[in-house]
Amino acid sequence: MNPTAAPVLHRRDARGVHVLTLNRPSAFNVLGEDMLAELQRLIDAVAADEQARALVIAAEGRAFCAGHDLKQMRANPRLDYYQRLFAQCSRMMLALLKLPVPVIARVQGVATAAGCQLVAQCDLAVAAEGARFGVNGIDVGLFCATPSVPLARNMGPKQALEMLLTGGFISAAEARSRGLVNRVAPAAGLDQAVEELVAAIVARPREAIASGKEVFYRQRELGIAAAYQLAGQAMACNMMQDVAQEGVQAFIDKREPAWRQ
Repeated sequence: MNPTAAPVLHRRDARGVHVLTLNRPSAFNVLGEDMLAELQRLIDAVAADEQARALVIAAEGRAFCAGHDLKQMRANPRLDYYQRLFAQCSRMMLALLKLPVPVIARVQGVATAAGCQLVAQCDLAVAAEGARFGVNGIDVGLFCATPSVPLARNMGPKQALEMLLTGGFISAAEARSRGLVNRVAPAAGLDQAVEELVAAIVARPREAIASGKEVFYRQRELGIAAAYQLAGQAMACNMMQDVAQEGVQAFIDKREPAWRQ
């Protein structure tokens, strides 16, 4: 990477809320090797920050993220290169899942292919009314197999497969109805909508959120009996935490818990 070039990512931290902003607007914020590496580095930094409360992934320009860098991929027509590239991207996506804090996508524009995958992999997503979503690799003969992993875990299989097979785009409103995003806001109110969601999260105890996020994703991969066993054990352990003991006592006493004051 050229040391004099603008950074591919901006990082801003405020009171435990980390904001990573994709900063290659002229290239529609594609996930080239440098972008993936910098995302991984900064996600790992958030994971190591014990004061972190939330991570917001945003973007500059008209597009949130246009997916992988097809020019870079075409310039390296080797199976081993493609295997390393997709493994690198998958590691980054899994790092988001493993973070002990919620990850929120702030989507201001188009999110396509691996860019749509990034939105789907985030725990929550807030989109501007004009945002659009697609997994359109099929248009160039490439089925979006890796984007299909989180996409199929966000929406119904027939809805996901239609997008994957046709390359068609859906609006922000449709993405919300299908479960891909949580909230849709006017472009001018997008930051406020994200801030409101973040505020609701940071008002709750970090310990409970961290353990809750972990068990939420683990139980989804289990049969129902094993899921209940895992969830029951998690709740029992959570109940032993000071934050839960204080929260329940505050409810009984009809007062605010100490950790919310």
